[in-house]
Amino acid sequence: MNQPFVVESKAGGAATIGTGYVARAKPDGYTLLISTSAGHVVTPLMQKIPYDGIADFSFIAVVANQPNVLVAHPSLGVSNLKELMTYAQKNPGALNYASAGTGGATHLGAEAFAQAAKISMTHVPYGGAAPALKDLLGGQVQLGMLNLSATRPFIEEGRLKAVAYGGTQRTPLLPQVPTMAELGYGGTATATWYSLAAPKGTPPEIIETLHKAFEGVSADPEWQKVLANQGAEQLKLTPAETTAFVQKDKAAMQQLLGTLGLLAEK
Repeated sequence: MNQPFVVESKAGGAATIGTGYVARAKPDGYTLLISTSAGHVVTPLMQKIPYDGIADFSFIAVVANQPNVLVAHPSLGVSNLKELMTYAQKNPGALNYASAGTGGATHLGAEAFAQAAKISMTHVPYGGAAPALKDLLGGQVQLGMLNLSATRPFIEEGRLKAVAYGGTQRTPLLPQVPTMAELGYGGTATATWYSLAAPKGTPPEIIETLHKAFEGVSADPEWQKVLANQGAEQLKLTPAETTAFVQKDKAAMQQLLGTLGLLAEK
């Protein structure tokens, strides 16, 4: 776009600090937000915050969608989802799984699967994906619904067993691993999606200009290579379709968080 972009990382508050900052910014197209379900959907459902995660933004695109993969420690002795289900039925309450923290995709994806499969698993939340993966590799926990890019090296080394993949179709990085939908659990797979948004009230012509610029990036082979290496998907959504995508995610998360007793009181 023939001008510099300055990246400001505003972490904290379960993604509400950076997200809230952009919600309050001048809607002139010069302050944009790369965020996830945490800032737009999950945290606003779980906590009282001073912005609306959807209504206070003009969505431009989904930058990437990164599915998680259900992995097991080899000591569990399961090679596929059928064997995992058999173990769960024979050993009620014995399974535990690691997540990167309560309310994130690694937690909610595992809970959605457990509810659909009608099995009991104990949630062991960690302060991030790295410590969760570390304890899973050490056998302190048996399962995890974790990021493919982080778990793939250990799957290939045999230190973790990939049981099911959370994408809409099998990934070329693990072509032998079936999707949740293939195994009869469609709709239970959650992913970490990354959206590009501007503050509410940003003129439509600016949103369209930014969307066209993003389409140019999306067509770049180097960018496509980056996504492929991370096990991420391109969704190629219009601004209106991106808004609908986020709204659909909110409806699904509201129902799931309600069953877990994690919705904020109104």
